Amino acid sequence: MQEPALILLVEDNEEIGPFLVMELESEGYRVDLATDGLNGLMKFRQIQPDLLILDWEMPKLSGVEVCRRVRQSSHVPILMLTAKNNVQERIEGLDAGANDYLGKPFELDELLARVRAQLRGRSKPELNLLVLADLEMNLQTHEVRRAEQLLDLSPKEFDLLKYLLQHPRQVLSKSQIFEKVWGWDAEGGENSVEVYVHSLRGKLEQSGGQRLIHTKRGVGYMLRESEG
Repeated sequence: MQEPALILLVEDNEEIGPFLVMELESEGYRVDLATDGLNGLMKFRQIQPDLLILDWEMPKLSGVEVCRRVRQSSHVPILMLTAKNNVQERIEGLDAGANDYLGKPFELDELLARVRAQLRGRSKPELNLLVLADLEMNLQTHEVRRAEQLLDLSPKEFDLLKYLLQHPRQVLSKSQIFEKVWGWDAEGGENSVEVYVHSLRGKLEQSGGQRLIHTKRGVGYMLRESEG
């Protein structure tokens, strides 16, 4: 039997947060609460919830910024709660990666209905796999296999491969890869991308498998099945 869905609620209001936790738990969900954006982002990475409910205006990190950062590595459903009801701000939240948007004040029944709607397509364990050809990455166990053989990747090699697997058959520039995998303010620049791509290629092809990471000269790299 599948466990009840795990919801991460990020809400700094001292009355609304605990109230929503109580109501969601009474509906049978497991709920974790964070009271600022930074803590919410850290908890998200730790617990990997089935649904993220985000308040827009929070200390340390705004809800929309948390949403952007989560979207760099996850397709988890995101429901934003906010008193910002003008069209432009609603568009900003959706463009940041939110799946749904509920303006405050809201009726509890409507919130619960939107939660049910977002969890209707709840990920099954197999959807935590990223697959291309005979390459498989398990996002829960952090295991990577090529032709059923377990590969020994460094944390940064894992992050690089994950980003490539999340954008298969797309040409990604070195600067784009560096910003998403290392962060725009990290040291090393595009040289780091070249070094890690070379290292990752060696590990992917160590057993004689076909090349998966292809170089597009003057542009960047593409992950695909073959040169074809």
